[in-house]
Amino acid sequence: MRVGLLTEGGYPYGAGESGRWCERLVRGLDGHDFEIYALSRDAREEQGEPAELPAQVRRVRTAPLWGDPAARAGGRAYGAYGRRERRAFDTHFGELVAAISSPGEPSSADLAYRFADGLYGLAELAREVGGLAGALRSEQALRALERACRAPGAHPAAYGTRVADLLLVSGLLERALRPLSLDWYGASGSGADDERGLAGVDLCHATSGGVAALPGLLAKRFFGTPLLVTEYGVRLRAYYLREGGAGRTADGTGGEGAAGLSLAVRTLLSAFHRRLTAEVYDRAALVTHGDARDRRWQEHCGADRKRLRTVHPGVDPSRYDAVGEGVGRAGAARTDDGRTLVWVGGRPEPALWQALAELREAEPDVRLRVVGPPDPGPPPDSGPPSALAPAVSFEQAASFDEAGDPDVYASASVVLLAGSADGFPAPLVEAMLCGRATVSPDVGVVRDVIGGTGPVVPPGDARALAEAALALLRDPERRARLGAAARARALELFTVERNVAAYHGIHLEVLSRAPVRQETPDPSVPFAHAADAHPPLPWSRSTSPTWAGRP
Repeated sequence: MRVGLLTEGGYPYGAGESGRWCERLVRGLDGHDFEIYALSRDAREEQGEPAELPAQVRRVRTAPLWGDPAARAGGRAYGAYGRRERRAFDTHFGELVAAISSPGEPSSADLAYRFADGLYGLAELAREVGGLAGALRSEQALRALERACRAPGAHPAAYGTRVADLLLVSGLLERALRPLSLDWYGASGSGADDERGLAGVDLCHATSGGVAALPGLLAKRFFGTPLLVTEYGVRLRAYYLREGGAGRTADGTGGEGAAGLSLAVRTLLSAFHRRLTAEVYDRAALVTHGDARDRRWQEHCGADRKRLRTVHPGVDPSRYDAVGEGVGRAGAARTDDGRTLVWVGGRPEPALWQALAELREAEPDVRLRVVGPPDPGPPPDSGPPSALAPAVSFEQAASFDEAGDPDVYASASVVLLAGSADGFPAPLVEAMLCGRATVSPDVGVVRDVIGGTGPVVPPGDARALAEAALALLRDPERRARLGAAARARALELFTVERNVAAYHGIHLEVLSRAPVRQETPDPSVPFAHAADAHPPLPWSRSTSPTWAGRP
């Protein structure tokens, strides 16, 4: 199977969990051939050192969503537009912007149809005459956008657009729609597989929704290639949170700097991303997610629950086997001294210091190890360190360790998870793989991960945190039972092997359900068409005018 892996701001250039997940997937599915189609969000991503790619990666193609669109578009940034092409562009772009400027519900079938009709019409136009960058930044596009915003029934926020807003929205839409102008969509049936681009892959696997999946939408449109979408963290949710907080960068590539976008610009861009996400969910054969929170967001954004699958993120258990398999043995028992707490998953919080003070009043020998930056600075709003215990200094009560060290978990009697955990709590899974009892806040998907293998307390409740930790410190047999159960659960659900095996089955399932694609025969090959490839229709003699009145 040849898989087209579609990424945005990640593998093989970007670091972070997304890049690590893609690398594990590619290396784990060594029976497949992979072609990577990467969209980069800024110059730093491409200037970084790419990951070392295994032999099953046949090619890597990269396209920027930043800078001059003509710089690396292979001559496809600016197409040759005559009168007919300008009319077609005005029609298709007008449909798209009318859909995003309307205040209709996200589930509106009419608006979804208009958005899709405009999107695929622009894609066909780009494929026919060249790139769309010039047209999307032209005065014609500005006028179409202005007409949509001023039309009766347009969104009130869109109605207040200024010329500066129109220019900004036009530029940001050009960047988001830049995949339409790429030369990744070779003609089906022509050339070797290595030259056909997405026409030669059996399956497109997008590593996030939105713009990253746009090439997959076009491959499905042009060639019938099935599309699989994976989201570990829903991209539309991240966009909403970013827009509600720090905003986007001035170039629209999704950075964290505040850009001071007007309400009209935010309204139009949010509507565009919402419509695009809904179209991706609607066209995808399957949409996978990592936890129940992502599933709820996908359903809220229009995904059909019948096509949703849960595939938990994977953690490599080999790093923690030496600690986890030693639970209950004499050597490991000496590391669990019954008085060491380990805090993982985030910066120390005021509730942690308050809980530690209460714990040291009950058990003066309790120590805290914080997994995080070596020098995090004083804890915010936590009061003076002397408040931890009357006769014990702060340095004697707590220490700081770098993240990812299994020896830190080995020394833990109880592992505490940060109360601000957002997304999949990988540090919690690491502690579970080490066979350590945990106390976790009731946030995010912690309950889904921990199951019944550890107590869960209200977030920010210092007294509940101290009581749960003290109960475990005073009951070594319960700590051992919970730790063993936690390790068994993590090995069953949250390993890299389980993650890769799940996607191996999903790839085969999606491909098995896709219709067989008929390649166009080479006319130069004798007998390329089978004799019965086009049999005469049984009704032709009775209904065709050619045969009327003949015996």
